[in-house]
Amino acid sequence: MDENGFSVELTLQQNYRFSAAFGQPGVPDLVCDEPKPLGDGAGPNAARVLAAAVGDCLSASYLFCMRRARIDVQSLRTTVSGTFTRNATGRLRIGTLRVQLEPVLASGSPERVARCLELFEDFCVVTQSVREGIDVQVAVAPALEPAKVTA
Repeated sequence: MDENGFSVELTLQQNYRFSAAFGQPGVPDLVCDEPKPLGDGAGPNAARVLAAAVGDCLSASYLFCMRRARIDVQSLRTTVSGTFTRNATGRLRIGTLRVQLEPVLASGSPERVARCLELFEDFCVVTQSVREGIDVQVAVAPALEPAKVTA
């Protein structure tokens, strides 16, 4: 992982469908889209991508801890369920994300398993960032040259 930062580039394809390029060799673009009737549902929307990011980060952190503790994880299924809520101005927001990890362990010391359960969440960059709040700075470049903009 690059500790200095990262970038993802989204390009409008049509309607509300975007292609997200991750700038990593061999990694295919991800198509994101809003569900019908706004979009065509050709890919996950931003809420589902966020849920996948939280689930993936927690799963990887869990596996990393278990493997360092020499615990054999045969399989792992992670389900992330989200709910929506409205804020004080009536805008739709993600209210909760519930994450369920379902590992199948072949072997391992109960003490080491318990220790990983205490630690793994704290090492998940995405989940802890979402929990604490992320400073999101937004800028919009002008779409037209200033001489072409009319009042």
